[in-house]
Amino acid sequence: APREVGLAAMGVVFVNLALLLTDAGLASALVQRAELSEDDKTMAFWSSMILGTALTAAGIGLSWPIASLYGEPRVQRLFAVLSLTYLFTAPGIVQGALLTRDLKFRSLELRTIVATIASCAAAMALAVAGAGPWAIVGQHLTITFVSTALLWRISSWRPRWRFSIDSLRRFAGFSSHVVGSRFFTWLARNVDNLLVGRFLGAAPLGAYTIAFNLMVTPVSRVAGPLTRVLYPAFSRLRDPQRISDVWLRAVQTVALVVVPAMLGVVVVAADFVEVVFGKRWHAAAPVLQILAPLGLVQALQALNYGVLQSLEKTKELFRYTAVASVLTVAGFAGGLHWGIEGVATGYVLVSVVLEPAYLWITTRVAGITPRDWLRSLSGVLQAGVAMLLVLLAARAGLMRTSLPTSARLALLIAIGALVYVPLVAWRSPQTISDIQGAIRGRRAGTHPFPAAPTDEAA
Repeated sequence: APREVGLAAMGVVFVNLALLLTDAGLASALVQRAELSEDDKTMAFWSSMILGTALTAAGIGLSWPIASLYGEPRVQRLFAVLSLTYLFTAPGIVQGALLTRDLKFRSLELRTIVATIASCAAAMALAVAGAGPWAIVGQHLTITFVSTALLWRISSWRPRWRFSIDSLRRFAGFSSHVVGSRFFTWLARNVDNLLVGRFLGAAPLGAYTIAFNLMVTPVSRVAGPLTRVLYPAFSRLRDPQRISDVWLRAVQTVALVVVPAMLGVVVVAADFVEVVFGKRWHAAAPVLQILAPLGLVQALQALNYGVLQSLEKTKELFRYTAVASVLTVAGFAGGLHWGIEGVATGYVLVSVVLEPAYLWITTRVAGITPRDWLRSLSGVLQAGVAMLLVLLAARAGLMRTSLPTSARLALLIAIGALVYVPLVAWRSPQTISDIQGAIRGRRAGTHPFPAAPTDEAA
């Protein structure tokens, strides 16, 4: 139920913050460095373990004040148990970074698939058994534990019993800016949940969480894997011109999937929520409609983070995220008076200013212009806008019929596909050609990105 999801979300807000800090930015530094010693790896491992242990202890200790902050006693136990996530995550951070550095994405993604299936099975079993919010807690703990266990099985590297202060000093500058930018990103992505939970209650937070999670799905499920692939590849290229060429092609690929999905959601949000989640979640539909266009923009800009980090522009990234987080929190707070729809609207209004600024910063570093970036997406966007207009007209007509909601949703999805696919093939043939080339390269066993040098060769 919305209230149960809201209770779990109250605890997850702070868990997400600590998870961003568990590796202190050292994993990104391990991937980005051209040369890497055994001392560097071992230092990063023991630093992560110390932080993970400290965060678990701090999380348990802070569970009572956090429950008091929300005015929800049940949150105390939820958050205390969720704090074990830090301890489960820490041992696998270096192994994951080393596999990413060596572009071992097949192993990493198979690990993700197995861990996700296991966590979903655990969550569904707990939900069916009537565990309520504990189903979501169980999912978090299962996915982190299984992920780390599989990383240790996949990776042959093992830490040694030593700690290098010199390595820590060398990593400090890069890592501190990464941690800072992560903290401010967390503020921009999670303070809305804190405010909604504290001032509006658990049930509104549950509805808002569902809508927000659907909005960020393209970022996490489409742009996320590409970012994990491209960041180590960019770190090897180190040439802004070559990076910008690959970046623009990758953004086109993201747009091919995200543009029809997010623009389609603007039209079918109410039908989608009713069919997939049920009528008791109706409050999530208008929030999803408001956030969907922002989800589109954020997915298209998700790769910016990897571009800036690979070119060692973490200071610029830190400054942007600091300013963006302050303005975003102000937008959340300003919209709170009008409920969860007001919070979502405040977020979108602030993003109208922030997202173009983020694009300008990244394109300047990459040696191109915002116009170059937009030009690369023009064909896909034209096809998406045409599909949106057709769907708006089609839904208006279908609302006058007696079709069941599920049939209407299925029909609108089919209409959207029939309009979008031929249009995007006409207006953006290069994007289709790039994907076909990638598939052919996959079958031929070739790799589109430069392989990472071994540490011995470096």
